[in-house]
Amino acid sequence: MAKLKMDKEVTSEAECKATLNSVADALYVIGGKWKLRIIVALTEGNRRFNEMQRLIEGISAKVLSTELKDLELNGFVRRNVFTGTPVVVEYELTEYAETLGGVLQALSEWGARHKEMVKKSMNMKEVEVI
Repeated sequence: MAKLKMDKEVTSEAECKATLNSVADALYVIGGKWKLRIIVALTEGNRRFNEMQRLIEGISAKVLSTELKDLELNGFVRRNVFTGTPVVVEYELTEYAETLGGVLQALSEWGARHKEMVKKSMNMKEVEVI
């Protein structure tokens, strides 16, 4: 069986538990279907609520609102209200959100590789059927 290669070698049960807890903490904060998609949508700059809802296919207004509140609570997103007529609300990433840059890059690269692997696997199965 192949071993998972990590930057930090996990050698003891205590280190394994610490790693599991760290991964669980990270997934609690940025896990789920929408949070990372919202963060990616904001990487190009500030966006208004409806703009994000149009950009992120399939997300409902209620879910977007809830996810934005969670991201704000955890320090990834800032909500800016501009009083005037009409009142404008924009969302932007905080400096803290930039700490996810490496994570997002790694996920993007892995996702592209995985998609290619699945395509090749499906093509091989089609060849076997013929």
